[in-house]
Amino acid sequence: MNIENKVLACVDRSHFAGTIADAAAWAAARMDAPLEFLHILDRHPEIGTGEDHSGAIGFDAQEHLLQELSDKDAAKTKEMREEGRLFLNRLRERAIAAGVPAPDTRQRYGHLEESLAEQENGVRLFILGRRGESAETTQRDLGRNVESVVRALHKPILTVTENFRPPQCFMIAFDGGEVTKRGVEMVANSPLLKGIPCHLLMAGKADQDNPKKIDLARVTLEKAGFSVEMQIQPGDAETVIANAVRDKGIDLLIMGAFNHSPLRSLLFGSRTTDLLRAATVPTLLLR
Repeated sequence: MNIENKVLACVDRSHFAGTIADAAAWAAARMDAPLEFLHILDRHPEIGTGEDHSGAIGFDAQEHLLQELSDKDAAKTKEMREEGRLFLNRLRERAIAAGVPAPDTRQRYGHLEESLAEQENGVRLFILGRRGESAETTQRDLGRNVESVVRALHKPILTVTENFRPPQCFMIAFDGGEVTKRGVEMVANSPLLKGIPCHLLMAGKADQDNPKKIDLARVTLEKAGFSVEMQIQPGDAETVIANAVRDKGIDLLIMGAFNHSPLRSLLFGSRTTDLLRAATVPTLLLR
């Protein structure tokens, strides 16, 4: 077991955390990799009181007020850390029950994407919820942090939806580009999906080179022992892929992520984001 190739599950205190824990435990067990749960704490927790601090006050009163606020901030920070510790321990016990021998836990202050990027060299696979704590109140269909986190990282990221279950059939959205070619090789060389039937789908614009490209991908997977069903389906990629996921009972989608610049995505929209919204299954994003 290589401690430099861990599965890192990023969790927050939402009801989606259990799903992330289940997916992370499954992935770590399949890859025989160490598992770590990471909980990011807000660097500047807000301290709210009903007291009125307005108006002119003397120097001594001001010093007293600053000390009082500092004490409240320290108490709030201590409370947050203890609540986070208990939260992580529950996830750790859940992963142990799922067969992971010794999951690790860690809390850090900071920003999510920066904290994950700092640890990327030691990570083999990131696990991230498709939605997070903010979705409890906003009902967003895609968490606000997903795109920024995926753009900041260069390792594969498994984004999970609610009620994760081990996949029985997975699909690679293959576009013939370098990212998805490397993705096919990664799948072929990894124990993560070994023994699970694969559907290889090429959607989008028709091209005379597409049959050759997808056939090479099929051969790579079959040589690695995968059972592969291959399909070329011209048309709008988002629609074709979402329909195939639904119609073929796909449990896990693999695709390249955010290949255009943030500016281009701002102007023309992001196909990755559209697909994440359309696909209701866990998605392994390749960078």
